[in-house]
Amino acid sequence: MKTAVSVPDDLFAQVDRLARRSRRSRSEVYSAALREYVARHAPDDVTAALDSVVEQVGQPDADGFAAAAARRTLGAAES
Repeated sequence: MKTAVSVPDDLFAQVDRLARRSRRSRSEVYSAALREYVARHAPDDVTAALDSVVEQVGQPDADGFAAAAARRTLGAAES
């Protein structure tokens, strides 16, 4: 779908340079930026996607190193 969006000149120039450096079109850069923005502002969608993956592949064995590491990580994050 095509759409027209106004952006400040300095932002346009930055996107143009990024597109050239990464050998992508400006449209690809703008699309990637919008996807990232939407993903950051729709955390419920990310959670639903992760829940779906866990449902499909199953829960890893709760015993062992991974479970202990997860508990330590969560404990450190809550401090």
